Amino acid sequence: MSSYVSTLVFLCSVAAVTQSNHLTEPMCYDWGESSNGTVSVLEGEAGWLSCPLFSHPSVYNYTSAQSAGHNLFWYRLPEGHDLEQPITYSSRLSKDRERLWLQPAVAEDSGLYICMLRNKSSCSKIAMRLKVLRHEDLVQDSDCQPPVAAATSSVAIPFQEGHLLDCPDLQDVTKMADSEPNVTWYHVTNNQCFKPPFWDNNRQQKGPGLMIYNMFLMFRGLYVCTVTYLRRGRTLNFTRSIDVIAVHSPSLPKEPSILRPSRNHVFTVRQGMEAHLQCVGLFPYLESSWDIWWTVDGKTLDKLADPRFSKINRQMKDDYGDRTEESVLVIQDFVSEDLRRQYNCSVKNSRGFETRSAQLQEEVSLPSVELGCGLGVTLVLMLLLFVVYHVFWLELLLIYRSWFGSDERHTDDKEYDVYISYARNSEDEQFVLSTLRKVLENDLGYSVCIFDRDSLPGGNSSDAILLSMQRSRRLLFVVSPVFLTEKSFSLLECRLGLYLQHGHQASIVAVVYHSVSKLSCVEVTQLRQAAVSTVKWRGSRSESRHSRFWLRLRLALPVRPLAMGRRLIDSTSSHSDLAALALQRAQRIQNQKDRTNQTRRNRQAPPSGSVKSWGPSPLQGPQQSRNCSGCAGFVDQVDDRGEELKVETEMQQVAHDRTDPVPQTDPTLIPDSAHETHLTPNRAPTPAQASYPAPDSAPHTCEQDDGRKHNQQQQMIGPRRSEEND
Repeated sequence: MSSYVSTLVFLCSVAAVTQSNHLTEPMCYDWGESSNGTVSVLEGEAGWLSCPLFSHPSVYNYTSAQSAGHNLFWYRLPEGHDLEQPITYSSRLSKDRERLWLQPAVAEDSGLYICMLRNKSSCSKIAMRLKVLRHEDLVQDSDCQPPVAAATSSVAIPFQEGHLLDCPDLQDVTKMADSEPNVTWYHVTNNQCFKPPFWDNNRQQKGPGLMIYNMFLMFRGLYVCTVTYLRRGRTLNFTRSIDVIAVHSPSLPKEPSILRPSRNHVFTVRQGMEAHLQCVGLFPYLESSWDIWWTVDGKTLDKLADPRFSKINRQMKDDYGDRTEESVLVIQDFVSEDLRRQYNCSVKNSRGFETRSAQLQEEVSLPSVELGCGLGVTLVLMLLLFVVYHVFWLELLLIYRSWFGSDERHTDDKEYDVYISYARNSEDEQFVLSTLRKVLENDLGYSVCIFDRDSLPGGNSSDAILLSMQRSRRLLFVVSPVFLTEKSFSLLECRLGLYLQHGHQASIVAVVYHSVSKLSCVEVTQLRQAAVSTVKWRGSRSESRHSRFWLRLRLALPVRPLAMGRRLIDSTSSHSDLAALALQRAQRIQNQKDRTNQTRRNRQAPPSGSVKSWGPSPLQGPQQSRNCSGCAGFVDQVDDRGEELKVETEMQQVAHDRTDPVPQTDPTLIPDSAHETHLTPNRAPTPAQASYPAPDSAPHTCEQDDGRKHNQQQQMIGPRRSEEND
């Protein structure tokens, strides 16, 4: 019984002691992992860890903690382990006040380290991570640059001022070293590395530090310092880097300013859309804090109970320490009530403060759909008009001329619209009489003058042709190789037409019936230069009345309304009264011609004496019959010169009733013709004689020798002048 009681008393005492131990041991407050980030150390270099609990001396101070009975303990949690292990100190791993030294560090030292500060009544701990880097893990900008694992510090030096660069953490190592440390400096800029001694009068090493007496732009860049020291007979080293930047002088104004918005700037917003208000501020370099922010109705965004408002800040530019910062106020789903709010952008630093109000204006929405549709329809119509004009430009020009062009019949005193010249007794004559004349007169309503049909017999051929051409508004030449045959009637017409065109008395239209490009005569070149329009006949493709041949020809001829037929054209003209007078005048001239022809048919054959008045003919016998075979029908009609002059006088009297008389041409200025070389000086050639050369002589083209042509023209001058003198 007594043994049982003694056992029970022992168990109760043990339980009491255990409970008292639990009550006296304090609870440890865990701060988690330090926010300072991972500490990097290069393998083979000296490194250390500073307990983050003493980063704020106002909270924890190592000297005060030691006085209060606190002890600092270090634990390590290796990578891949779950339980922390106490650190065993050695010559390589040692503790000095709040630091844990690794001299040197090895790759196995990487992991999580915990520093714990405790006494009997309190306990606090915090963790920090260490990473040991190998040399191959680092990227170097140049070959001479030493590898650096620690974070780079920054130093700003104003222009034209001096500064002493001290290697970071040098003072801490000096306490642990057995002798004075040795410092070596390197300068890396623009991917170039300068080894010591790189200094000059403006840069020199002063003890362990590097002195920059006068800061220039070329001195900025990365400065690397390597510290070598002895500890317990071992040579240790570590490397640090400093980024040196050049800044503006502190003597310049340092007050912040707002660059945008300007004082009169107005932001345009749209309802239901996202609005962006931009504010740009300039902060001169100062070693102090700065800020840029928006307020809405006097409240910052964090105090504004509206999730539609937010801001986006970014740095736009860094000009030697002068920062240009942007702050964009974003308003989602903009409503009309937001227009009545007050928006202010403010900037501030230790030297000053500025604020500016933003003005908003609602954008007037344009009918984008309607505008786009209208623009699209306009473009389509323009494209269609372009295609229509490209395809039907001749028809459109004719329509325009028919409505807005002036009818030349009402502005001049000419009798014919067009005078047609062609090669007789050839394919050209068949084309003119059966196709060209028929379409122009019957279908298009033009008054056509064909010399063989509309001229009076007798008289001088050149004068008669010239008079007919002067009474025509256009001279139409049906051009072909036969047309330019030497001594032909068509060649005479061609030369007379060119003569009138040279005096600005006629407009020539050339219809190329057969190509004359291979002919080298001068008339071809003159026609090309003188013709106001050249139209080419293309056979069956040009037969249709709607072909380009007839359209181009109508453009070259005088203006006519779109209606076909002479009566319909005259009836639809806006000047119908003048047109009627023109028709009556043409009818009187035609009646005069009819009466003259009737009088000549009623006359008997003239006596032989009347023929002799023209002088003896130089051609006798068969030769005369051969040359006059085409003019036998006209001999009796030209005997009576007085009757012919009477008819011409009556026609001229009718012409004088018009406003402008027909211009007279000096016969001496008319070009010579090769036809008159076979005519007598006192007798004018008939159209038949001018049209057909003698049968025994082959026709010559304009390519023959120019000398022979000149001789023939000289032979013509004498008879012509003798006739004019008589």
